[in-house]
Amino acid sequence: MPKIDVIVIGGGVTGLLAALTLANAGASVTLIDEGVNAGSDANAGSLHVQMQSRFMRLYPEQVPNVEAALPFYRAAAEEWVQLDGALGGVELVRKGGLMLAETEEQLGFLAQKAERETAQGLSVDILNRSELDKIAPWLGPQIIGAELCHDEGKLNPLIANRLLRERIQSAGVVRCPHRVMQIRTTPDGVAVETPENTLTADRVIVAAAWGAGPLVADFGVSVPTKAEPLHMNITEAAAPCINHLVQHAERSITLKQFGTGQIVIGGGWPATGTGRNTMPAVRPDSMLCNVALAARLAPAISNLRVIRTWAGMNTTIDGASVIGPLPSAGRVIMAIPGDAGYTLGPLVGRIAAQMALGRQPDIDVERFSASRFCD
Repeated sequence: MPKIDVIVIGGGVTGLLAALTLANAGASVTLIDEGVNAGSDANAGSLHVQMQSRFMRLYPEQVPNVEAALPFYRAAAEEWVQLDGALGGVELVRKGGLMLAETEEQLGFLAQKAERETAQGLSVDILNRSELDKIAPWLGPQIIGAELCHDEGKLNPLIANRLLRERIQSAGVVRCPHRVMQIRTTPDGVAVETPENTLTADRVIVAAAWGAGPLVADFGVSVPTKAEPLHMNITEAAAPCINHLVQHAERSITLKQFGTGQIVIGGGWPATGTGRNTMPAVRPDSMLCNVALAARLAPAISNLRVIRTWAGMNTTIDGASVIGPLPSAGRVIMAIPGDAGYTLGPLVGRIAAQMALGRQPDIDVERFSASRFCD
């Protein structure tokens, strides 16, 4: 069997970028992906940079990690701009993200949040209703203001995922649709065991999202990756009107419009987990409440039909990414994005590939080391 330089475990956007970066550098790459409950395949295409109010409400203990990582999120958005050009277009639109307020209390929360984000280098403004009317006249009359994060945007993940898979195939990456049972070090590399065979390589990149924690537990690290089943909807096509990624200061919602005219409605409403090997199930209450909230915020879309609804897996850890070699096994390199994994994925994948190639990353990621999870 030909020598493998790097095995990448996980075929989502992070693993795809890692594999493509390695192959373009001349490495022999095998990508192992079981293809079960992959978050990238269910993603809705939000390009998040500002702190999400939903996350701040649900995981307050993790907010300091997210806040400290805001410059990394901004860099990740720039990475998508570069990738959009390299792939020939993924419907990337970066006109900013609006977080809406319906009360003075919510607007005050956004103002305080904006101060913290500005301190971390984000470009944000607080807009009143008259300013909002100039860029989002479709908003409901109850909206009194919003925070505009100029760094945010949206893209079409169906196009991005397809183009990335085509690129890694053209680059000669070998794909194996197997489940990884175990990773272990050998005297001259790393062995990856699957039900079909055992592959060996000089290095391994673990980009398996919610499945990563158990894979590296034998190396003395307890990475608390957790699968979070979430719900999404998409409408029939409508005339273009929504240019921004839209969120809310207090309610769980994301709203954006693709180039096709279809509107994707999501934002963290729960789905029901149905086990590791099957897709999560849609909850009727999530669908109804999610769509009703979208219609209240944007009455102009209230007459559109929802043509598809689905659920997928988000990954939570501790609010920060996990990037770099394991302390006890330097040939095993972690590549797990923090919150908003699809946004961070390309940057995390490329940095992990740089490390696997023995190169110094062009961004300091020491704070994301797996050493914080050592037993």
